[in-house]
Amino acid sequence: MSYQIIADVDNPTTARVLMAALRAHGFHPLEHGEGGLPGVGNVFGKGGVPVQVPEEEADDATILAAELLKEMMAGNA
Repeated sequence: MSYQIIADVDNPTTARVLMAALRAHGFHPLEHGEGGLPGVGNVFGKGGVPVQVPEEEADDATILAAELLKEMMAGNA
């Protein structure tokens, strides 16, 4: 199964909350223990924590992730 990064999240806690929310909506985000090191950002990417889902879920999950992150950031302002 091939995964696609749908978001790079600066805060590891926010990334974990986002993954839990995606799971609650029926998506299957990749656990960091499955494809990377827990608590370590994307070594080869932008520097955030990559949130990945199976390619076939990526389009819908990207839309949901963007909305969820927008709500999370609005709550921190």
